[in-house]
Amino acid sequence: MRHIDIHTLADGARFNRFHAGILAWCALIIICDGYDLAVAGIALPSIMKEMGVTAQNAGFMVSSALFGMMFGAIFLGTIADRIGRRHAIVICLALFSVFTAAAGMSSDPYVFSAMRFLAGLGIGGVMPNVVAQMTEYSPRRIRATMVTLMFSGYAVGGMLAALLGKGLIENHGWQSVFLAAGVPVLLIPFILKSLPESMPFLVRRNRLAELQRTLARMEPSYRAESGDRFDLPAADRAQGAPIGQLFADGRGLSTVMFWIAFFMCLFMVYALSSWLAKLMAGAGYSLGSALTFVLVLNFGAVIGAVGGGWLADRFHIKYVLVAMYLLAAVSITLLGYPVPTPVLFVLVGLAGASTIGTQIVTYAYAGQFYPTAIRSTGIGWASGVGRSGAILAPIVIGTLVGMALPLQQNFQAMAIPAVIAAVSVALIRHRRSASAVPQQAGAVAEA
Repeated sequence: MRHIDIHTLADGARFNRFHAGILAWCALIIICDGYDLAVAGIALPSIMKEMGVTAQNAGFMVSSALFGMMFGAIFLGTIADRIGRRHAIVICLALFSVFTAAAGMSSDPYVFSAMRFLAGLGIGGVMPNVVAQMTEYSPRRIRATMVTLMFSGYAVGGMLAALLGKGLIENHGWQSVFLAAGVPVLLIPFILKSLPESMPFLVRRNRLAELQRTLARMEPSYRAESGDRFDLPAADRAQGAPIGQLFADGRGLSTVMFWIAFFMCLFMVYALSSWLAKLMAGAGYSLGSALTFVLVLNFGAVIGAVGGGWLADRFHIKYVLVAMYLLAAVSITLLGYPVPTPVLFVLVGLAGASTIGTQIVTYAYAGQFYPTAIRSTGIGWASGVGRSGAILAPIVIGTLVGMALPLQQNFQAMAIPAVIAAVSVALIRHRRSASAVPQQAGAVAEA
């Protein structure tokens, strides 16, 4: 009889077509997710003009999706540890595709907000699940790089929204960019067929034949035998309520610090995503130029995510994050001051790298911190609590814009959370994380 340590097997596997397939599917899902999220900010000036809403009311309309994301991240992140990650991902994809398209068919601010709330359930719920999926199946030595590379699809989706927005909004109206978001629902059958289920979930459900097929694809040197036993570590059995497990084994302080960091970072991300185009238009730039700033913001996010993941695999991820948050504080503050246009583009790119990019690295850190059985729950709750920062951001900045304050003060309000986030990450007790637990000597033991 052999005892198979599935996590050690996953940690030591060489990157192959199986890993590339998971990376491609998760990245594609996140690209769709990022598009759905960015599309409201891209179309905001046109929506405000056509519906005749004020800046503050527009902030509430944008935040309706963020309310949905908060509940989606918590509920659909937690439920994935019970119904399986693959089905949770598909449910989320259906929600955000169908209801974002439905928002494009509405002409009333209240109906629009309701559709965006329902779409937000899927947008928020899919993030913790794909991060948990990518973390579980990535080889240990390139785990942060894999997660951040996958999650950079979020910024690619934002760039796609900006690129399509330029042409579609001018030629077909703001509704067209929302209707385009319904296309990804066609991917669902292929995702169900191609994406593997979580390994501990398969063990707990006694779906061992499926698990053996997955292990053979992940690590070709593994040969299934009838006597194989798959014993879950104590942390993966997750006795009791999943939310309680987030505070067990000395994880309490770190869990709260993750929540604060997510809150602050998501405040910055959504403040910039929702209002950068409008602020730049108000500063004298044309709508086309203002959308170019959104494009640069998301391009910087890709560089920050992939670069941050690369650094996190070579240095301590915690201190890489602290440095990235401090860069955010500086770059966002400088956006409010008059500088030459080329310098302004550089600052916008740095702001994207150190906010959206940093958020992606923070997701990667949370994925490494929590044991596999509560990973979706841990990321989901951090993301869900953080959504309250995302909800407040468009409203707070919308209120500041309505008060006609100097540009510098708007950007200073966006920068303060970066300092708080840096302190919070510095206080995380890394030695309590799953990634700090010593690994067993081998993946297979004879008994």
